[in-house]
Amino acid sequence: MPMYDYLCKRCGPFTLMRPMAECELEADCPACARSSPRIIMTAPQLSTLSHERRSAAAANERSAHAPRTLSEVKTAHRPGCACCIGKQSRPGRHGRNGAKSFPAKRPWMISH
Repeated sequence: MPMYDYLCKRCGPFTLMRPMAECELEADCPACARSSPRIIMTAPQLSTLSHERRSAAAANERSAHAPRTLSEVKTAHRPGCACCIGKQSRPGRHGRNGAKSFPAKRPWMISH
C-alpha cells in the first residue's frame, strides 16, 4: 500500500498509508482530525518493499550526486572483506579449442 504526504494547516505535514484508489482524497490529520489536502514532498514509496530493497534504494539516492571511483572503493575495503567475498576473479585455464576450465574449483563441471 502506498504512503502519501498531507499538509495540515494547523499541525504541519504528515504521512499516511492509504489505498491507491484514495490517493486524491483529503485525509484527516492524526493530531487534530482536520481535513488536509495531499501534497507531494517526497517520491512515492511502497510499504511492501523489503528492508534490504529500501536500504539499497536509499543508498543509491544518497550517492547519486557523487558516485565513488574504483580507487576510493579499493582503499575503503581490504582484501577478503565481507562485502567483496566472491567478487575476486578466479584463475582459469584456456584449452586449445578456447574452452575455459577451473581445475581447482569444480572439476566435474563442463565449461561452455
